[in-house]
Amino acid sequence: MGTAERRGTPGSGGATPRTAPGDERRPGRVEEQYETPHCRPLWVEEPARRRRLPDAVRTAAVRAVLIIAVTLIQAVVAFLCTMADSWLAFPMVLSSVASTVVATWGVLDVWVTRQVWYQRHGVVSAPSSTARELRRERRTERRRARAAERAQRRIPGQGGAGQLSHP
Repeated sequence: MGTAERRGTPGSGGATPRTAPGDERRPGRVEEQYETPHCRPLWVEEPARRRRLPDAVRTAAVRAVLIIAVTLIQAVVAFLCTMADSWLAFPMVLSSVASTVVATWGVLDVWVTRQVWYQRHGVVSAPSSTARELRRERRTERRRARAAERAQRRIPGQGGAGQLSHP
């Protein structure tokens, strides 16, 4: 008996669909489709809980994590060299101190990059939307005031209204 025949017979250890015939391709039913655990998919896609970091911030974060990992490795090597009374202990301690400074810079770089990105691209939130609306109203009011002032200066003595030519 071939694989195709075994798959359809119940109790033969093959995968038998739980759903009705023709129902196998319905989205959202993947995990219920097979009865045996070895035929289930490896993973099921789920929607992300949080939005993905912007590219610039993600790049800075990866860089910072790599620098921190190297710093931790250097600190461990410096400790082990110190315990072993190796001549390499002093240079490793110096490089660990320098790496700590660079790692601090990397973390600050992530924070600054994140703040700059949010400032340039804006963030959707109620307080900022309210603040934007107030700024828009103030800008409109300033434009009106400047336009009225320009109109006042155009025709001296007339207050911006009245005759357009001399009497």
